[in-house]
Amino acid sequence: MRTFLFTMLALSLLSLQTFAQDAREISIKSSDAIEFSSMEMATTLYIHDNRGNTRERQVAVATGTFGGVTKTLMRFIAPADVQGTSILIYDYEEKGDDMWVYLPSLRRTRRIVSTERGKSFMGSEFSNADMSRPNIDDFEYKLLGEETFNGRDCWKIEATAKNRDVELEYGFRKRISYIDKSTYLVQQSELLDRFDKPYKVQTFADYRKQPNGKYFSFAMEMKNVQNKRRSEMKITKFQLGSSLNEASFAVASLEK
Repeated sequence: MRTFLFTMLALSLLSLQTFAQDAREISIKSSDAIEFSSMEMATTLYIHDNRGNTRERQVAVATGTFGGVTKTLMRFIAPADVQGTSILIYDYEEKGDDMWVYLPSLRRTRRIVSTERGKSFMGSEFSNADMSRPNIDDFEYKLLGEETFNGRDCWKIEATAKNRDVELEYGFRKRISYIDKSTYLVQQSELLDRFDKPYKVQTFADYRKQPNGKYFSFAMEMKNVQNKRRSEMKITKFQLGSSLNEASFAVASLEK
């Protein structure tokens, strides 16, 4: 009897380990499906408040990879009150990102520290952390099951921040994502706050496959279910590759 119970317990533990590992592998493949080493795009950021008012931001974005580090430069073009504001992100594989912002009104560049990454990106419901890929090792993963979402067969993956510092850095404790089983593309993510209450819902639409086989979402929305505000990003121009050299992604270049 003991042998039977031991065998069943061992099989159960093995099943749970495989389940967790599968969730992590799915999340890695999902991240890889949208990874770009170099690109340029123009995007419009729409910020909707809870009274129906809308503000717009025009942003030019370029990304390049140098020495294994993906660097992203974002420059705000319009309207006048944000024109010239620039953000630079260094996305590392095995450590936290570096992020800087240049504010023309102050004529200086300052670093965005980790505790600020989970805060609002330019007054929108997107966070600063949403502007770069999350570090896969910052979360623990669990496969909650399979579900049909918008007519697509999806895995339902839960990612939980490993500690309080990670929660603060990303601005949420848990993320539940619906990942298309055929493409590994995230269709929607539900974010939970530190009390495991619904916080935000992020949706991705208009995925377009690029010549390099990767996908890019041309329409993203972040809806805050607590304050009833939402923000959208819509891509108006996109191209693979960038004409910018590495010097263009230097911190000193933000003030030029």
